[in-house]
Amino acid sequence: AHHVLGDFRLTLPAGAVGALVGPSGCGKTTLLRLVAGLDRNYDGEIHLPAHGRLGMVFQEPRLLPWRTVEDNVRLAAPHVSPDVLTGLFKALGLTTHRQNFPGELSLGLARRVAMARAFAVEPDLLLLDEPFVSLDAALAAQLGQALIDLVTRNPVTTLLVTHDVEEAIALAEETGEGK
Repeated sequence: AHHVLGDFRLTLPAGAVGALVGPSGCGKTTLLRLVAGLDRNYDGEIHLPAHGRLGMVFQEPRLLPWRTVEDNVRLAAPHVSPDVLTGLFKALGLTTHRQNFPGELSLGLARRVAMARAFAVEPDLLLLDEPFVSLDAALAAQLGQALIDLVTRNPVTTLLVTHDVEEAIALAEETGEGK
């Protein structure tokens, strides 16, 4: 057994945005996996929002290669309204890519699809596992701004893990948590 997290307590009020910052290997992704229910091997308690609808953006986009962009999003949110889907695609710059397959997308576009999928479920809790890792600074900033716009427009309790302190500060300041 490897002890990763201990004596840890975090409370996020409804609609708040929180960021955990730390170096690689310190347990950030493990914590998200515990909160998401993907790993149940732990001692302690995790209390989720009342409705418990979860949206998650993994480090890797995790798209099914045989499904289009729209089908990948609808797989997670089969009842999403056409208007909501159109709005998400517009906000994330995916409008012209709805019928593309993941193999036809750049990494930046694939990350946008993963974000659209997470927002399409209209989550009570949004978990983001280093969503901008391995992107160039300009694209990371662009996707960060898209995330800020979506979270501001549709308040959702959000937990982001990153090793980038500036990214965490920017998200907190722009969503009102750092003001």
